[in-house]
Amino acid sequence: MSLKVIEIKSWKEYVEVITNSDFKSWAFRGQTDTDWPLLSTLSRYFKTFKVHPDAWQQQESRILRIFKRKSHLFLSQIPEPDDSFQWLALMQHFGTPTRLLDFTWSPYVSAFFALEKATNDSAIWAVFPPGLADTKIRTTRASQKLGSDEIGPWIFGNYEKYFLPNTYNFVTIGEPHKMNQRLIAQSGTFVIPGRLDNPIESIVKDNSIVKFVLKTSELRKTAMSELYKMNISNATLFPGLDGLARSLAYELEFHWAFDPTNMQPYDGFHID
Repeated sequence: MSLKVIEIKSWKEYVEVITNSDFKSWAFRGQTDTDWPLLSTLSRYFKTFKVHPDAWQQQESRILRIFKRKSHLFLSQIPEPDDSFQWLALMQHFGTPTRLLDFTWSPYVSAFFALEKATNDSAIWAVFPPGLADTKIRTTRASQKLGSDEIGPWIFGNYEKYFLPNTYNFVTIGEPHKMNQRLIAQSGTFVIPGRLDNPIESIVKDNSIVKFVLKTSELRKTAMSELYKMNISNATLFPGLDGLARSLAYELEFHWAFDPTNMQPYDGFHID
């Protein structure tokens, strides 16, 4: 595979690239380290803790079954029993390893996730939904009625048929019918692979995936400041007290009157 890689050295350059019509209607994912492959948390868990591949299907099915049986104690609304995608999205929301990869329709939100905690070069992955498969089978969530040619997990039974076996080499993208508050705040969507052993970039067609390598040391300061002005922060992306608490980390390196990194006041201000 010949992966297209675009190196970004400034915030201005990034904005110019992602506002180009070439990337209209693409989905994005920011990652703190440019060396990280596009693997789900479930894939990484299985690989890190050396769970035998022959057990993957059984173990993935097992944690879904356990969550369904026990989560009702803490939920005010429970998904339909057979809506596996809705259950997986809920599990993802609360930190369970799943095969779902968080993406966003906003290149700015993805930039925040890539740069917020980055100290080395970071990355933003972009995928083009209509080009995710070589076949005519629709792999993007339909906005209205469902078709018989769809293999996405939003159709009851498809998760068990096409995803759990880990034998189908394809990728889908979409959201469950009922979106939670965090998914809405992040303009979020999910990329879901049919196999857990291969990273997304090895499955998707060459012309439908791009990797932006961000030179963090050269652009992070400006980027984070601009994103802050756009009201993109943990407080807005993770509605609730936990998001507010997380957002205070960036406040340590930001001030309206002066630059805390060099103690230089901005024009018209002075340091008290």
